[in-house]
Amino acid sequence: MSETSFDTEIDTEIADRIVSLSRTSLGDSLRSVLYFTPSAFDVLYVRRDLYESTEVARPIKEPLVEFEQVGFAEAPVRTAISRREGSSIGPYEFTVRFHSDGFVVRAIEGDGGVILTTDSMDVTAFEEAINAIQRLLVER
Repeated sequence: MSETSFDTEIDTEIADRIVSLSRTSLGDSLRSVLYFTPSAFDVLYVRRDLYESTEVARPIKEPLVEFEQVGFAEAPVRTAISRREGSSIGPYEFTVRFHSDGFVVRAIEGDGGVILTTDSMDVTAFEEAINAIQRLLVER
C-alpha cells in the first residue's frame, strides 16, 4: 500500500500487516479484507478478479460492514454470558458466517475490527488468520 488516508485512521503499517496476515493464512481464497470501527470502515484489500479497485468494492461492502458493526455491542455480551457460573463455552473470539459460495469472518478487538470474505474453504484456516490479526489489533 502507499500512504493511503483511511477513514478509520488506521495506521498504514497496521493495514498492510492485516492484509499480509490474511493473505498468508487464507491464500487465494481470500476475497476481501475490511477494517472497521463503530462509525467508519476501510477496504484494505480486494481480489482483482472480483473488483477492479477498493473504490468499486466500497459501496458493495458497506451494507455488510453496517451489519457487522453490531459486533461492538454483541461481543461483550457474548463474553459476559460465557463467564456465568456453569458456562463452559469460553469467551467470545470471532464470528464465521457460512454462505453457499463463501464465508464472512468478523473479529473485534477494542474499538477496531476486521472482516474477511473468502471463497468456500476449510474453516480451520480462519482460526490461524484471526488469532494473528487479533494479536496485531491488541498491539496497535
